[in-house]
Amino acid sequence: MRTFGDRVVERCRKVGNPICLGLDPRIELMPEGGGDDPVSAIRSFCERVIDLVADKVAAIKPQAAFFEAWRARGFEVFEQVCRYASERGLVVVADVKRGDIGSTAAAYAHAYLAAHGDDEPFAHAVTVNAYLGSDGVRPFTDVGALTARGIFVLVKTSNPSSGEIQDRKIDGGLTVCEQMALLVSEWNEPRGETGYGPVGAVVGATYPQHLATLRGHLPGSILLLPGYGAQGASAEDVVPAFDDQGQGALVSASRSLTFPWAKEGAVPANWENRILSAVAEMHDDLARVLR
Repeated sequence: MRTFGDRVVERCRKVGNPICLGLDPRIELMPEGGGDDPVSAIRSFCERVIDLVADKVAAIKPQAAFFEAWRARGFEVFEQVCRYASERGLVVVADVKRGDIGSTAAAYAHAYLAAHGDDEPFAHAVTVNAYLGSDGVRPFTDVGALTARGIFVLVKTSNPSSGEIQDRKIDGGLTVCEQMALLVSEWNEPRGETGYGPVGAVVGATYPQHLATLRGHLPGSILLLPGYGAQGASAEDVVPAFDDQGQGALVSASRSLTFPWAKEGAVPANWENRILSAVAEMHDDLARVLR
């Protein structure tokens, strides 16, 4: 059986890198500031970015909040952008961080991972907050199994205060994030031909000191590694996330790829080339350490 993990490994092999480009559309950083119709401008900008990188990165990770900020039309564009990226061959991770009790989790799972009539799911995976426990996760894995979709469970997040909870020691001397990793490994069945299954883990590249330990707890999970670039993580920091074949992880970067001009105060006329250059630089940086 082909799993979501297989899909990720195959896609990374095809494009020759594990880059996941995060789409966080910010009007103030977009060409012409969004113009008179910001929602339409968001769709046009995101689709243009997808066109630019479709054969150059493994995955796209649209962040739902930046679309939901524009309410109903924004969420409609979120779905359209996800579908457009999927049609272009990219692995699509809908960054929605859903998490709730069983019946509500089932509704979320149906929204994102189930087929609706003739419509396939518009994402290949979603991010899930599993701190409610297994009954908030099983609906996603059950629905995803029917459509070969996957999830990424928050294990060790990249934000500065994540350690307030995730690094706390619990019974047996494990940290909270280590216990979550063990649960993810239990949920991650069945494994596919590549050895990777449908349940991955979000592990911040900003915490390389945790990465090797958590990788050891997650032998068959794809790791989604936010924090490269604008948040400060380097290529060297992500090395422990990968297996001996240089597979098993997606390195996520948003601002540094989508808006490489963010600190300049103005959108350059050659903004498309700037995105392409940023992607090429990340590709070369990762290739240097993952050979």
